[in-house]
Amino acid sequence: MTQREKEIIEILKVEPTISQEDLATRLNITRSSVAVHITNLIKKGMILGKGYVVKDEPYVLVIGGSNIDIQGIPHSPLIHQDSNIGHVNISFGGVGRNIAENCARLNCPTRLLSVVGSDVYGQSMLAHANSIGLSMSDTLVLSNQKTSTYLSILDHEHDLALAINAMDTMNALTKDVVLSKRRLLEYAQVIVIDTNVSEEVIETILMCAKNTPIFVDTVSITKAIKIKPYLNQIHTLKPNKAELYALVDESQHLTLEECALRLPAPYAFISLGAQGVLIKDHHTLTHLPAPPIEVVNATGAGDAFMAGLVYAYMKDQTPLQSAKLAMAASRIALRSETTISDLMNETKLHHTLKEITHA
Repeated sequence: MTQREKEIIEILKVEPTISQEDLATRLNITRSSVAVHITNLIKKGMILGKGYVVKDEPYVLVIGGSNIDIQGIPHSPLIHQDSNIGHVNISFGGVGRNIAENCARLNCPTRLLSVVGSDVYGQSMLAHANSIGLSMSDTLVLSNQKTSTYLSILDHEHDLALAINAMDTMNALTKDVVLSKRRLLEYAQVIVIDTNVSEEVIETILMCAKNTPIFVDTVSITKAIKIKPYLNQIHTLKPNKAELYALVDESQHLTLEECALRLPAPYAFISLGAQGVLIKDHHTLTHLPAPPIEVVNATGAGDAFMAGLVYAYMKDQTPLQSAKLAMAASRIALRSETTISDLMNETKLHHTLKEITHA
């Protein structure tokens, strides 16, 4: 590469959606010169065209929901059909967005394909992502629409009691949008999908990224069903017990272990709550128990777990070591009052991993 091309690459790594006009101004050259340099870089395979994805930097692509989390926590056992004294937290959320933020905090270059509104919540979310190094340049920003909202009520032990999600905004993430991002999908090192996206979108992602490992967070029993026809195309699956049973035919006659072995996906990490995780590695099952922990907030622990799996995959870890790293990530989340822990980073992850190893 020429010195000028190297300068352009460095700018694109930080600002992949910068316009050619802005590049020209930044470098004090003409727009036509920038266009020539961009064309040459594409021909050399250093960038991948529109969106200016820099090829030499492996990245995680997360496709899924972004929303605002409004969470109520009572001070005493919940009294149904009554007003409960407690406190309320408001934070950025969404399964896909949460996974993406955790990945970014774990120093994995991460891009998020999602949808937000143009309201104050959406703008704040974009600014926050930029501040932590999470790229949302591919996320759709819908004019005059509200960002999706997830309203949850925890019980006095900080487990989820009930929730309401208003995710209609996600309907804007269509098959055509995914097709327009095809090169972004093809060159990702790993793609993470949450099942807040439509089945048509899931099918399109799998079609566009046949050679890319696909990780899926099943989210809920109802939404997990969307991926049932595509289980043999998924690399890694992260369901809980109920979601696992929903994905396996005639599961009511099978044990948990039999259900896990019937999953066509080669790898699965089945959450068992306080009992740990059941690891499926092709035709082998391993139970990894979870050391006791005082839970501060259970919301977001599953998202952190998935981010831990992605981090481990990027580091070429074994399934067992991946599960331990994922469990360490979830423990960091369980100790945090917010959905995403400010303490989430590589150093904290490996410190927490030692707790699990020596427990």
